[in-house]
Amino acid sequence: MSAEATSAPAAAARARSRLALSTTAPLVMLALFALLPLLAIATGQTHWLSLINRIVILGIAALSLDLILGVGGLVSFGHAAFIGLGAYTAGVMVDAGRGDLLLVVPAALLVSAVFAALTGAVSLRTKGVAFIMITLAFGQMAFFFSQALYAYGGDDGLTLPERSTVAGFPILANKVTFFYVSLGFLVAAYLLVRAVAGSRFGRALQGARDNPVRVGSFGFDVFRIRLGAYVISGMLAGLSGVLLANQAEFVSPAYMAWQRSGELIFMIIIGGLGSLWGAVLGAAAFLLLEEALSGFSEHWKLGFGVLIVLFVLFTRGGLADLARRLTGGRA
Repeated sequence: MSAEATSAPAAAARARSRLALSTTAPLVMLALFALLPLLAIATGQTHWLSLINRIVILGIAALSLDLILGVGGLVSFGHAAFIGLGAYTAGVMVDAGRGDLLLVVPAALLVSAVFAALTGAVSLRTKGVAFIMITLAFGQMAFFFSQALYAYGGDDGLTLPERSTVAGFPILANKVTFFYVSLGFLVAAYLLVRAVAGSRFGRALQGARDNPVRVGSFGFDVFRIRLGAYVISGMLAGLSGVLLANQAEFVSPAYMAWQRSGELIFMIIIGGLGSLWGAVLGAAAFLLLEEALSGFSEHWKLGFGVLIVLFVLFTRGGLADLARRLTGGRA
């Protein structure tokens, strides 16, 4: 029997393994997330609720970046700017007495979409290192602009007088309810990104990542496809900023710092580049590891960096690929 004939069943088996895992793993992960607050309450460890909620919120941000990085191959070092824009939109509206979530979320999505469209129209005319640097530049511009907002605290940030209401009701005041609202947004964001990635638009975006010239020769406008993905990604990151501002009840220019964009990239790499559920898993691993190490030493970031380097060196596809191999798939 030829090598091609023997490799065909193996390839089919690997494909079935990936499909099964991509279907069941997100369901298992989301079910665990849903049970964690109940477990924290049952064990009296309610202080974990804030960390779990932060994982879910930053999971949305990591998922948004994975759309353009993992699916589209666009390395952005300014993605935290969208988180900051969403957070400041929430902070300013709550401070002005118009902080209902039904108003704040559409406003934050609009602000993020406009910023993404304007900056993306410029950034996406470049590629490679130039794209990385120009997204970093736009992110830093947003960072320094927020520092100049002296009416809203400037470099000291803005403390929210209260959390956003939902249709006039203080639903987010309760930590458990707030968590499930955040989880609902995460589920919606995951379904949206998965639908986009699996659509004709998403396949064209993946094709543009691998061979933009060939995709363009088929009649697709690569620039518009990438710009559309960039806008969707920015809007989802802005949504995570709204939730982050409400959870912390505080908004700071630090949300927009380039280091935050780097952290999002690390989350995606840890979880598995291009694996949408892996991006959320990577956010959980990143924040849990950060929480564990910070309790040992004030120099915990040194050990954190070493662990990330070792992880990248000795795993090829992140936690998502590791899970696939452990459940019967082959590398």
